[in-house]
Amino acid sequence: MEIKEKYSFQELVGIIAKLRGEHGCPWDKKQTHTSLISCLMEESMEVREAIEKEDMENLCEELGDLLLQVVMHAQIACEHKCFDIEDVITGISQKMVRRHPHVFGGLDVTDEKELLKNWEQIKQQEKKGKIQGK
Repeated sequence: MEIKEKYSFQELVGIIAKLRGEHGCPWDKKQTHTSLISCLMEESMEVREAIEKEDMENLCEELGDLLLQVVMHAQIACEHKCFDIEDVITGISQKMVRRHPHVFGGLDVTDEKELLKNWEQIKQQEKKGKIQGK
């Protein structure tokens, strides 16, 4: 495979699937959700450090490393027939639309305090299973 100048999200998903596939990388193939915990934590901390240093070039790289962790976990889950990356994307998209009725619905909020109060009420309803799509 030749290295390209730009890749799509779907191409990244395919790369990770190939790394974990039959003829993939031995290290990647043996990873589990549990074995990747330290990698996930390390990458999250490196994102934080880049933000704190306002190092945008490094932030771009570290966000890529963090995204790799998300895609890798989704791939592992897909292999176990639990969920896939599309389920992850759908879940977070539904949550953002649901929690932002002032943007995606007809709710008017007057200030940030009211917005945060509404956000917490929606979260509580989600926890109680009262909101559809949760």
